[in-house]
Amino acid sequence: MDVPAFIEEHFSKIIPKEIILWKNKDDFESIKERVLTGGFTIAVAVGGDGTVNQLAATLNNTNIALGILPFGSGNGLARSIGVPMDIKAALNQIERGKVNRIDSGTINNIPFFCTSGIGFDAHIGNLFASSTTRGFSTYFKIIRRELFSYKPKTYELTIDGEKIKREAFLITFANAGQYGNDFYIAPLADMRDGILHISIVKPFSLFMAPVLAYKAFKKRTHLSKYVETFTGKDISVKISEPSPIHFDGEPTQVEEDLSVKVYDQTLNVVVP
Repeated sequence: MDVPAFIEEHFSKIIPKEIILWKNKDDFESIKERVLTGGFTIAVAVGGDGTVNQLAATLNNTNIALGILPFGSGNGLARSIGVPMDIKAALNQIERGKVNRIDSGTINNIPFFCTSGIGFDAHIGNLFASSTTRGFSTYFKIIRRELFSYKPKTYELTIDGEKIKREAFLITFANAGQYGNDFYIAPLADMRDGILHISIVKPFSLFMAPVLAYKAFKKRTHLSKYVETFTGKDISVKISEPSPIHFDGEPTQVEEDLSVKVYDQTLNVVVP
C-alpha cells in the first residue's frame, strides 16, 4: 500500500496535515524536533508497536495527542485504546475521535505505554526483531520452537516495599492488558488507574501451553494457577546476568537491576 497516497485520498481535505516520512530508523531526532515545534495538536504514528512507542515517548508529558494507524504485527497499544484495525476506519477515528489521557510506565527511565517485561516474552521479542519475516504466524512459529528449550529463571522483586522471590517463565509489567493481537497477559490492567499490574508466569509443563494461550485470548490469564498477579507503582527487580527485556514489544538488553515506575495520565491519545 502507498500509505501517503492513501492518507491524501481518504483524510479530510479541511483539516491541515503534514506527512513526515521516517526514512532512517536510527535517526528520529529531526522528526522529533518537527513534531514538537510544528504547532500540531495530533501526531499520528503509522506503523507497528515500535513506531508507536517511539512517537508516544516523544509526546509524553506534552499537550500533543497520539493517533495511531496500525500497520504492525501486534498493535498492542492501538487495540488497547480502541483503534480499529481497518486503516480507513482508524483514519476516520483520527478525524472524529476524542482525546483521553493514559498512564505511562518506565523501566530504568525508558518509557513504555502498553506492556514491558523480562523473561520468555522478551526472549521471543528479540528473536522476532531479527527475523526476516513478520506477522503473527512468524511470531507463533518462534514461540513454538523456543518453548522446548527456554529455561525459567529466579527473580527477586520489591513491589512497593514488599520483597518477594519467584522462579518465573516471564514477568510482565502491564499498563494495558495485552501484548497485542488481543492476547491478554494482564486482563485487569487499566491504563488510567495509576498502577501497574505485575503478571508472573510460573514454570509450567509444555502440555499446559495451549491452555494458557486459550486463557490469554479469553481474558482469563489472571485466573490460571500458573499466573500470579500483583499491583504496584514502584517495582525493582534484581538482575544476576545480562538479560533481554522488551518495551512495548521492542527488545533490548539490560545489564543492571530494573527500576519500574508508573506515572499518572501523562499521554494524550485519540480514542473513539
